[in-house]
Amino acid sequence: MDNVDQALAERVRNERQARRWSLAELATHSGVSKAMLSKIERVEASPTANTLARIATAFGLTLAELLSFERASHPIRLMRADAQPTWRDPETNYVRRQIFVDPRVPFEMVEIMLPAGKSVSFPASTYIDRQHVVWMLSGELNLREGDEEHFLSTGDRLQFREPRDVTYRNATLKPCRYLVAIQLR
Repeated sequence: MDNVDQALAERVRNERQARRWSLAELATHSGVSKAMLSKIERVEASPTANTLARIATAFGLTLAELLSFERASHPIRLMRADAQPTWRDPETNYVRRQIFVDPRVPFEMVEIMLPAGKSVSFPASTYIDRQHVVWMLSGELNLREGDEEHFLSTGDRLQFREPRDVTYRNATLKPCRYLVAIQLR
């Protein structure tokens, strides 16, 4: 486990305690088992992207907000690439780089690198009160939105409709990169 796991454990625990929720209550709200939540808070397990999305949604946060461990007291106008926070999914090696999140602005940007042959899924609840657009930076991606499937390649963009379960799948032999822009409603 690394510093990101420790910071994440503290963030989940602090958010839960701020709401005066027990682990059982967070489990009920998130659909993540009490045992897994306990392991996350004790830094005994690295949660997957799907698990983190469920926890963030239970708290009424976006995944970016949950993964933002430090709050800036003033706007950061220029953030160099090496200073942008990254998080790696332990199950798929999916890498999420937070390009922009600011609690004063209802907009987020995230760059995702999805390795070859991997997929990551998110429940419909992740997309409630949020407008998403995916823009392919490189490679190819199969995106299943509910019962609708979209094939995206470099330069393509897809604007999501009403909230539905979503699966991002890279069926190729090369990693793909895409940008997710999120507007909070």
